[in-house]
Amino acid sequence: MAAGVSPAVGTRWFRECGGMPPLNLRPQSGRYLSFVEREEIAILQARGCGVREISRQLGRSPSTISRELRRNAATRGGNFEYRATTAQWHAERRAKRPKVAKLAANGELRQYVQDRLGGLIVGADGAAVPGPDVGWTGRRHGRRRDRRWAASWSPEQIANRLRVDFPDDESMRISHEAIYQALYVQGRGALRRELTACLRTGRALRVPRARTRGRGKTFVHPEVMISERPAEADDRAVPGHWEGDLILGLGSSAIGTLVERTSRFTMLLHLPRLEGHDKPRAKNGPALAGHGAEAVRAAIASSIMTLPDQLRRSLTWDQGAEMAQHEQLRIDTGLAVYFCDPRSPWQRGTNENTNGLLRQYFPKGTDLSTHTADDLATVAAALNSRPRKTLYWRTPAETLGALLQQLNRT
Repeated sequence: MAAGVSPAVGTRWFRECGGMPPLNLRPQSGRYLSFVEREEIAILQARGCGVREISRQLGRSPSTISRELRRNAATRGGNFEYRATTAQWHAERRAKRPKVAKLAANGELRQYVQDRLGGLIVGADGAAVPGPDVGWTGRRHGRRRDRRWAASWSPEQIANRLRVDFPDDESMRISHEAIYQALYVQGRGALRRELTACLRTGRALRVPRARTRGRGKTFVHPEVMISERPAEADDRAVPGHWEGDLILGLGSSAIGTLVERTSRFTMLLHLPRLEGHDKPRAKNGPALAGHGAEAVRAAIASSIMTLPDQLRRSLTWDQGAEMAQHEQLRIDTGLAVYFCDPRSPWQRGTNENTNGLLRQYFPKGTDLSTHTADDLATVAAALNSRPRKTLYWRTPAETLGALLQQLNRT
């Protein structure tokens, strides 16, 4: 939408609104009559239709139509004449909210909210602990940076705790949305903007839910979600169903992990950095860190094709961009690929547990690109020769071997 202002002015307006569109620009709720409906009311009334006939044709309550004709009619000249434009003007004028925000008018409530948001935390002796000295810059905190120590109650916690602390005082009530607007939208309340740093996310601007919904992975569609995975994979009765992931290290280095659900047998994928990784990356150029979609697909295919057909049934992965070529992987290997729901690592718990075991050999913060393919094979062999309680103290290698023998006999 063109506003006819400079980018700097547009940016300032955007930040003053807390990153959210102004209320008067939001689509009108179906709860209220629209201008189109008011035009229909004017036409039907001019034709001599009664209140109930108009309500039937518009699908509205008769009381809504009666109230609309009574409150928003044009009264100039002493006659109650209904016009859509005049009725819309009356409705918009009545919908304006010039009243003072609740937090601005109620000092006790404002202080309660501020203390729970930005109040100091105290130690066991009751003394305040200031924590790191972090200044307010008007921007979100950076990665791996100190953050302000505060009570940091969420607006939802504050809004619901008020009913516990003040059960008989109706003036000590506020919704969590009103707290958010007081923090993010200038003129909507009396809270200091820097208190946004005390929220869990630390965002200086709000992110509407509709904006986050558009961030989904385009390569993930309902047919490949984990809910479509065969039931035999859930009960671990049939071998050949795998879970996969990447473990990351220093400098965007990575190692791929594949774990068979029934036997807990582990395979590690060597993902070396590609030529040119140490140079500035071209915009929209290929991923040179070694764990782009093409490199991961090739590594999985080369490893999984060393197994017999009975052990290539399915692969479950998270929604990482490294699996963007999953359809080609299915064609190359015949392996069905399924994706977990967003932020649901427990749906591939076997793999997460194995990644924790692997961190003994590949600690966080170390450069994983220094390990060769032979190193990874050695570590995988070590894990596969460890007895597991869940396997009744047999090793994954022994369990997989027994399963293969059973499959060959049948």
